[in-house]
Amino acid sequence: MALSRIWAAFIIVAVLAAGYQALFVQGQKNIFSNMVVGKSGDTSQTKLVDSTMLAPVVLQALRSGNSYTDGSKKYNRDSKGNYIQYREQHGDGIIATAKTSVDIAINLIGIMALFMGFMSIAERAGGIRLLSKIIGPFFSKLFPELPKNHPAMGHMVMNFSANLLGLDNAATPFGIKAMESLQELNPSKDTASNSQIMFLCLHASGLTLIPVSIIAIRASLHATNPTDIFIPCMIATFVATIAAMMIVSFRQKINVLQPVILLWVLGISAIISLLVIYLRSMDFIGVQTFSGILSNGLILILFFLIVLGALYKNIDIFDAFVEGAKGGFEVAVKIIPYLVGMLVAISMLRTSGTFDVIIQGMRSFFVMLGTDTRFVDGLPTALIKPLSGSAARGMMIDTMTTYGSDSFAGRLSSILQGTSDTTFYVVAVYFGAVSIKNTRYAIGSMLLADLVGIITSILLAYLFFGSAG
Repeated sequence: MALSRIWAAFIIVAVLAAGYQALFVQGQKNIFSNMVVGKSGDTSQTKLVDSTMLAPVVLQALRSGNSYTDGSKKYNRDSKGNYIQYREQHGDGIIATAKTSVDIAINLIGIMALFMGFMSIAERAGGIRLLSKIIGPFFSKLFPELPKNHPAMGHMVMNFSANLLGLDNAATPFGIKAMESLQELNPSKDTASNSQIMFLCLHASGLTLIPVSIIAIRASLHATNPTDIFIPCMIATFVATIAAMMIVSFRQKINVLQPVILLWVLGISAIISLLVIYLRSMDFIGVQTFSGILSNGLILILFFLIVLGALYKNIDIFDAFVEGAKGGFEVAVKIIPYLVGMLVAISMLRTSGTFDVIIQGMRSFFVMLGTDTRFVDGLPTALIKPLSGSAARGMMIDTMTTYGSDSFAGRLSSILQGTSDTTFYVVAVYFGAVSIKNTRYAIGSMLLADLVGIITSILLAYLFFGSAG
């Protein structure tokens, strides 16, 4: 029911916002067309502006041959040397988004088939059950409804491990397999169980060891030290994960002060701290190389051990792989309606200009309070991250391009990009894979954990980079 109301709210707010702009905002007569058939990068509200009306920083950028972005407004010079102001659409319209949703699912088919095929081999060989026994003492406290050594524990560990290493392609199949295992124990098949909510909230918090893609983007944009956001990213995402665990534990009346939980959390914290200390001694190339060896090497080792274990158990390896791969294909097709519905609603919210209104409103509010408003320039990344990972990445790049990769806003947007996962995409894919319609308090808990991550990121940005311009 919560997901249904949120989905309806997205559409209603988007249409009302677009209707207001079409009626009362100059140059927005085409907004309905942009929302339906428009594409990312389309321009609107283009008009000539007098150079005397432009701020010095805008003029300096334009005279240097660069464009300039101020919130949703962009400035440039045409071939005749005239100064022009316009808006650029950040996201595809409904039709293009519907096609993209299907493309996403189709692109998932091969990845889903591959990893779920190997998961099937591991299950037949007993590897998943062995993993469940290892993690059992901790998960039995955090997931009290799970029977001892249930395979779902192993599936969840695989998902968390892939997430931790930034292996998104592997994390999704492992996560869906975990949701399917948990669904077998779910007494109400259309309503999320406590275990499913706990798992998905922990997953959506997006705990990642090394934000390699963010570091690589910063390097490509000529940041002085591309890895300087590594520690703030690591701390923020860890805090968001702990917050997710605490929030759901409170709702489910789980005592997180149990010795087993505390020991595991402290142990993981110690390992992460040691890794941070080690990586801090490396330059950008060293971090990239280490990350590639760690993540991709572990995937190959995992495949090797699964096949070796299957040979030892004398099972039909290829038959097991094919059976699992068939399941991966079926799941990828099954989630298409959920993806189309969710991504189209998100697209409408983005192309209607709702985000621009929110950002400008927040900026005005903090200006009125007389506080430092530098963090507002980095907030678009945080606000759109729960809705779309690719859009948030685009916002991060746009922020760094506009304000500079070494600016306060550029660094903050990088930290925010690495703090959490795309909540509504996760909801659509994972709950859709097991046909859950009533998500209970899952979305609220995820968004609350996201908020904790955002606030932590802002505080860390001021702590580490408060003197940046």
